[in-house]
Amino acid sequence: MRIAQIAPLYEAMPPKLYGGTERVVSFLTEELVALGHDVTLFASGDSITSATLVPMRERAIRLDPTVRDPIALHHRMIELVYRRKNEFDVLHSHLDHFPLSLLSRQNVPFVTTLHGRLDLDEYIEAFGSFRTAPFVSISEDQRKPIPHLNWVRTVMHGLPANLLTPRPVTPEYLAFLGRICPEKGVDKAIRIAGRAGMKLKIAAKVDNVDKGYYDARIKPLIQGNPIVDFIGEIDDQQKSEFLSGAHALMFPIDWPEPFGLVMIEAMACGTPVIAYGSGSVPEVIDDGVTGFIVTNEDEAVAATKRLHQLDRATVRATFDRRWTARRMAEDYLDVYAELAQPMPRLHAVND
Repeated sequence: MRIAQIAPLYEAMPPKLYGGTERVVSFLTEELVALGHDVTLFASGDSITSATLVPMRERAIRLDPTVRDPIALHHRMIELVYRRKNEFDVLHSHLDHFPLSLLSRQNVPFVTTLHGRLDLDEYIEAFGSFRTAPFVSISEDQRKPIPHLNWVRTVMHGLPANLLTPRPVTPEYLAFLGRICPEKGVDKAIRIAGRAGMKLKIAAKVDNVDKGYYDARIKPLIQGNPIVDFIGEIDDQQKSEFLSGAHALMFPIDWPEPFGLVMIEAMACGTPVIAYGSGSVPEVIDDGVTGFIVTNEDEAVAATKRLHQLDRATVRATFDRRWTARRMAEDYLDVYAELAQPMPRLHAVND
């Protein structure tokens, strides 16, 4: 099958450091190629892939301080992909609502995976204007704000089977991995660790938009705190050691998390997760098997005392069964095959 993967330009494929959506698109692309498909990746020119790379600009936007309007660059990208649409059996977009108007007015099968939150009024209005366009969700919970869309499948994320693996180290701390922002709950993780009498290591990115929050709310909790070790961003090569050395990953989120890639990264290392039960968490965590789902700090502290009940080999085995990139790619191939069947021309509302 000739497949076009249309990726965001914010990060290279795969990202050098943080970048959830771009990382998943990269994993999917590589697995589709490994399965024998003809895949073309539209992405930044500094991407590394076994697919045919069509560079949409020289380097990722995050690494280019000269970029002042990333939306303009994505609109140009969409037009260039559109001009080549007939070279493919299916177009797979990861650009949210940006290409929907154009893709809905052509005859090549396409699908959009929505990677982010959908509970904002403007998203409900925008996506709701394309009720016949096919969408893939990354969890069932993600669909709740706009249940009436043409959801063709939920395809949950996966990781390459050997990207992250358990390391023979003795767990010595709790871990927080990802991005520092209000909804990710690092302040809760610090309090939980303190009350549990355990050390907390934080490997996280601070975006410019969240720097004020970090300086005002998080930095005072870290500075001079003997139980907290702030490491900063880490890459995939560092994650196995970091996560394997943790008693558990702390995931005390306060938002409708669409998926939460870090949870399955921990599982790949055999590390259980203590997570608040928002968003996709109940779909990802097998409570009492791969971690504990809690509702508040008291329950989270209590969960740290029960981590000995969980078998780390079983955590990894569950990852192998549910969360590999091969499973993800096979799920998407089912979607592509369904879309490639003869179908009527799609139209946007009021076309």
